Amino acid sequence: MGRWTAEDDTVACALDVNDRAETVRVPPRRTLADALRDHGLTGTRLGCEHGVCGACTVLMDGRPARSCLALAVQAEGSRIETIEGGAPELPALRRAFDEGGALQCGFCTPGFLMLAAGLLRAEPDASPDRVREVISSNLCRCTGGVPILNAVLAAQRELAGSPR
Repeated sequence: MGRWTAEDDTVACALDVNDRAETVRVPPRRTLADALRDHGLTGTRLGCEHGVCGACTVLMDGRPARSCLALAVQAEGSRIETIEGGAPELPALRRAFDEGGALQCGFCTPGFLMLAAGLLRAEPDASPDRVREVISSNLCRCTGGVPILNAVLAAQRELAGSPR
């Protein structure tokens, strides 16, 4: 874990974010979400800051993680992917969300996209019930679950090479 420096109450933390290795200085109690946002990756949204809403979802070692619950120093040694990164699932997901009307205000969208990218990477053949179960862990107050479910399923078909 990062090395503490008493004179400035920060730790040096080596992070691999979006395939870019960087050492940042953060207070030991800085969340990963805040550290990402402090360093210009503002697509990671802060909603509830209690791990309930999912707006802060990133991929940590390929799996969805609530970045508001993890400290930046805990992410050291992990591969972090944010909405600004180039996850191969994102173009199909973005297209499906746009074409399927799966976004309105857009606040929750980055978290849903990262959650869905992690799901489709780990379970490319996930059943509609499984997709519904996973996306129900994030909250959307504008669009509702059906357009989001349909968009994830459309992206799943596109990634599998099936016609839309």
